[in-house]
Amino acid sequence: MADALSAPRPQPAAKSAGGSIMHRINHWLLPAFTTLAIIYLMVPIAVMIVFSFNKPAGKFNYIWNQFSLDGWFHPFDWPGLGDAVTTSLAIALLSTLFATILGTMIGLALTRYDFRGRGALNGIIFLPMATPEIVLGASLLTLFVATALPPLAGGVPTLYPTGFLTILIAHIMFNISYVVVTVKARLAGFDRRLEEAAMDLGANELTTFWKVTFPLIFPGIMAAALLAFSLSIDDFVITNFVSGTTNTFPIWVYSIQRNALPVQINVIGSIIFLGAVGLVALTSLRSGRAVRIR
Repeated sequence: MADALSAPRPQPAAKSAGGSIMHRINHWLLPAFTTLAIIYLMVPIAVMIVFSFNKPAGKFNYIWNQFSLDGWFHPFDWPGLGDAVTTSLAIALLSTLFATILGTMIGLALTRYDFRGRGALNGIIFLPMATPEIVLGASLLTLFVATALPPLAGGVPTLYPTGFLTILIAHIMFNISYVVVTVKARLAGFDRRLEEAAMDLGANELTTFWKVTFPLIFPGIMAAALLAFSLSIDDFVITNFVSGTTNTFPIWVYSIQRNALPVQINVIGSIIFLGAVGLVALTSLRSGRAVRIR
């Protein structure tokens, strides 16, 4: 009887073998999928960097001709390119600065304080992120043109004709949402007892913010600023509506690509990409060093 009951027991071993196989598949599948996804994302960037060292036979940098550093030695050697890049950098830096300051303050208010309309404001913050860019661009253009027409003409600051200022306003507007979301994510796990301890030791609110709160949330603020800068410097759709006669780098590329595609476009793109990667690497090293010191 005991032998008969103990006979079918090899099944758990088979099940454990199957489970081991699935464990191995799951163990390797996710890293493999992640690697393929990263390769897929990096292929266009790699092509851009490689073709920045090309010397095209004509005006279009489509076909590899020969290795050359001419594009890197003369990155602005094309009419209008230098002005367009300068304008894009100025708008990106200014919009990042204003959006980061305003977005950080809004994120702090939404996370730490309970006030009337807080829920509605949380929803409004997501609207620029959820609204199609073409709709935002058309709406902003209508708003800017309306400031120069009755009944608003003379009663509000005129934002028409469109140009540098209107691009800057538009970029600050859509960047604030991304900054708020990023800063709120950083504040979600913040330990308020650290601030309370600082204040118990005699620090006032301002000193507590700069000595305790700000250093701890700085990585989130830096991430938000980098995201805002990236979104601003490559925006085309909204900028195309509100730019008027002002050329930014994306608009300049769009306007010239029918007649030429110079290697300098790849060079400027590579410089921006490598600069952003370098800044992220420096920030990560700084954060890691700060963690090791603590």
